[in-house]
Amino acid sequence: MAQSGLVLTGEFSLDDPSVRVRFAPSPTGYLHIGGARTALFNWLLARQTGGRFVLRIEDTDQTRNVADSLEKILADLRWLGLVWDEGPEVGGPLGPYFQSQRLDIYRQHCRKLLDAGLAYYAFDTPAELTAMREQARKDKRTFIYPRPAVFPTHQEAEQAKASGRPVVVRFRMPDQDITVTDQILGPVTMKKTELEDFVILKADGFPTYHFACVIDDSLMKITHVLRAQEHLMNTPKHIAMQMAMGFPTPIYAHVPLIFNIDGSKMSKRDKEKALAKGQIPPEIDVHDFRKAGYLPTTILNFIALLGWSPGQDREHMTVDEMIRLFSLERIGKTNARFDRKKLLSFNKDGAAVCSEFDLLDAFKDFLRVNEYSDWLIGSDEKLARILDVCKGFRTFPDVINKCAFLFKVDDQIQMDSQAVETVLLKDNRRGYEMLKQILPILESCENWTEVESLENILTQRLSPLGYQINDIAQPIRVAITGTTISPSIGDSLALLGKKSTLNRIRRALTMVP
Repeated sequence: MAQSGLVLTGEFSLDDPSVRVRFAPSPTGYLHIGGARTALFNWLLARQTGGRFVLRIEDTDQTRNVADSLEKILADLRWLGLVWDEGPEVGGPLGPYFQSQRLDIYRQHCRKLLDAGLAYYAFDTPAELTAMREQARKDKRTFIYPRPAVFPTHQEAEQAKASGRPVVVRFRMPDQDITVTDQILGPVTMKKTELEDFVILKADGFPTYHFACVIDDSLMKITHVLRAQEHLMNTPKHIAMQMAMGFPTPIYAHVPLIFNIDGSKMSKRDKEKALAKGQIPPEIDVHDFRKAGYLPTTILNFIALLGWSPGQDREHMTVDEMIRLFSLERIGKTNARFDRKKLLSFNKDGAAVCSEFDLLDAFKDFLRVNEYSDWLIGSDEKLARILDVCKGFRTFPDVINKCAFLFKVDDQIQMDSQAVETVLLKDNRRGYEMLKQILPILESCENWTEVESLENILTQRLSPLGYQINDIAQPIRVAITGTTISPSIGDSLALLGKKSTLNRIRRALTMVP
């Protein structure tokens, strides 16, 4: 096949204007944040070079596919703004872009390898394979599948299948070391003694990940493969198949993995572990962060920095800046740490500079995915004003916590016992008595929409009695919200409206013991 110890560095230039990259998720659930980072790096490279970003769905493992996962993945990518140039729903010249629709293509290539003696049938049962692995363990040696001296014929394969044995096709690995020259990690060599003949076509007629991936990368003209380092050990297998089938080898760049701040791998199982302990599960999937109230631009900016450095100690970037600054050379080798405190800070900063239109759009998306239907009934103008008066929030739930009282029916306001005790009843019912003085003042207010007017009227009427606006605000806040949390009292009153404000104060006066 090729000379021993062959080094393959790729046949494409990093400056090639026809760069084609791909993101190839399996439909097994929501998009993991690590997968989103891989998609982002590929998308940035495509946008920077004027290339094409291809979305391919690797759905050949029928046992792992989950219903409606495709819709979830597409929605997550769109939320992030990672729109694909070819793939599901948009089509393209090199489709289909679902591997389950390309089975004839894989079988044709498998037949060519069989005919050339570069692949062969195998009939081992699971029990027989287990016994071989167990024997290797007892002999204290690494298990390498024993290649038969004479390959079974097609007729023998059909006979084995008819007798009920599982018939697979294994690829014949070359008897040589294989070195991958990775754009991030440099040369990585796998010794021939570590390479075994692996399955490329399963007993159910579906290809394995390795086989379908290599064929599709070639037929879809993928020039660069950016993927996580956990795939690095698969790459020699892929190179061997490319050599056998006469395919070009794309440029490989294996990006560092993402770990939790404590050094453990950031896995979807983290959520299961947390739930088992009765804890709030951490955000792991893109949808988790979307539902938790983060901005999509914040997530993009944050995950871009997980393994990649734009230089000059730069952290906060727009999408256009990321496109301009991105390069494979600045992707590091060490695994990244996902710092959730830093992400919160990023989101707070991002929300502070986000345009009113984009912030409102993101907020409405948050309301939809969390099914806050009562909030969505209101006008965009009201939602925009709520966001404005809540400036400084970290994530959208902060806005909900501050302004949920605006969307409740007056008689459904629950009075927090501690708030009542510390604000209304403390100092010989001082707050309660203040509410009785505030009520007629507010009843006489005519210009209810002007925040400053509301606050000025209250202070002008009550300051002679020795009250400051802070003294006045808390009793009103407890009466209209049931808590001590809301925007400024003027904003709270203006947003709530005169009728509800008066109803709630009157109700509070009747409820306080």
